[in-house]
Amino acid sequence: MSIASLFDLRGKVALVTGPSRGIGAAAAEILAEAGANILLLGRQMQALQQQAERLTQLGVGTRCIRCDVGNPNQVCDAAHQALAAFGHVDILVNNAGIIRRAPAAEYLLEDWQTVLDTNLTGAFLLTQQIGKAMVERGAGKIINIASLLSFSGGMNVVAYTASKSALAGITRAFANEWGKHGVNVNAIAPGYIRTQATAALQNDPQRYQALLSRIPAGRWGEPEDLKGPILFLASAASNYVNGHILTVDGGWMAA
Repeated sequence: MSIASLFDLRGKVALVTGPSRGIGAAAAEILAEAGANILLLGRQMQALQQQAERLTQLGVGTRCIRCDVGNPNQVCDAAHQALAAFGHVDILVNNAGIIRRAPAAEYLLEDWQTVLDTNLTGAFLLTQQIGKAMVERGAGKIINIASLLSFSGGMNVVAYTASKSALAGITRAFANEWGKHGVNVNAIAPGYIRTQATAALQNDPQRYQALLSRIPAGRWGEPEDLKGPILFLASAASNYVNGHILTVDGGWMAA
């Protein structure tokens, strides 16, 4: 197989959650650039439609599905819509996620539940619903967006840490069960990336500098730094990669 064909996604269908900005937008863009038709799933239909217009210019088909990933009923309905839109889904990128910051001793149960519903339960349900169809077809790629906090505790983000640690765990669990059916389930654990989710850290000069000093690459990451790893895990180039948590962190975990 040639290098070009390894990364060719023409004729494939990719579902990306939280695709309007940040890592989700980068994921949708690189998959479209590789030729995949894109299903955009999120809460704000106007933002989804704007992204769809940009991706259509790349010559691929797009569909927008309105869904709050933290609402189980909406997730299950959205999965049915996604499978019906192009007849199948080849690639699922579980990117949608939220952060609620507070000291662990003061963390509200409501915030805990909201974060876990969105970051973990939503990803579980989409993986389950979309992945079952992949198993039946004998092929599929599922990419979960985990975090460095899948490996460490963090500060003032106890629910986020719990959700991302568990997301790494279910990545391995699904991979163990579905690998023999031709479905690859992997995750990417981004380091500190310049997105809206990390705005609070970027706007805190002391915290920002402390984090920067620990990154061997000497810089924070950009959403575009995730494009290559996402394409790799979505393509035939990763056919023998399963249950892996790929850190894309400028060397943070190696320091």
